[in-house]
Amino acid sequence: MSGFPWGAFALNLAWAAAAALAVMLVTFAVAVRVGVHRIVDVAWGIGFTAVAVTSLAASAGHGDPVRRLLVTVLTAVWGLRLAVHIARRGRGHGEDPRYEAMLAKAPGSRNAYALRMVYLLQGALVWLVSLPVQAAMYVPGAPSALAWAGAALWAVGLGFEAVGDAQLARFKADPANRGALMDRGLWAWTRHPNYFGDFCVWWGLFLVACDSPAAAAVSVVSPVVMSLLLTRGSGKRLLERHMADRPGFAEYKARTSGFFPLPPRRRAGA
Repeated sequence: MSGFPWGAFALNLAWAAAAALAVMLVTFAVAVRVGVHRIVDVAWGIGFTAVAVTSLAASAGHGDPVRRLLVTVLTAVWGLRLAVHIARRGRGHGEDPRYEAMLAKAPGSRNAYALRMVYLLQGALVWLVSLPVQAAMYVPGAPSALAWAGAALWAVGLGFEAVGDAQLARFKADPANRGALMDRGLWAWTRHPNYFGDFCVWWGLFLVACDSPAAAAVSVVSPVVMSLLLTRGSGKRLLERHMADRPGFAEYKARTSGFFPLPPRRRAGA
């Protein structure tokens, strides 16, 4: 693992933590003022963008300039698209039921509890999950075929997220679909095209950092943690628990892949 500037990278970790914390604290202040904590979901993508831009500045004089710019652009495009999408989706709505249920059980101040259990926790996750973005800034040498394959995987992920989100938004905007389950387009191939997209994005960003064994070793925890969050944490499992009692969900679940896109299964007797 020689050749990797551990001292500069350690300093980058501190700057990245400060950037993630700043985004979350500003978001918390705004949320307290407007009385709605759901805007923290908008800050998720912004936090990653802030970490990428901060790391680009902190890594000046290190790594390969093409890779540094590449990973910054990929992260910012993903993060800002997600932030805009979530902001549009939540516009005009009250508190998210997830946060309402959590804060209803808060011991003492709801805002103080939200700060500890939502904002600071998400800030820590932004810092942890962004490790490939930070490490890639310090990888010497031009991006290899593996790094460009990672960029291609990122593009597949972004496409799944963007197309899946757009299809769902159009479906919900049609009054004729009120109360119905979305099972068309990408949603016929996977019950969670947006989560699968996130999975591809973060494994792709990890591959961009993999030209250095040191960078790969220090950042592999990121896509692993993100994969667990998407499949077993606050992503797929939590959402499907919430949807389990909806009419038609059992049939949809039986014919549609739970995560990785696959052709829809035929119904019995079809």
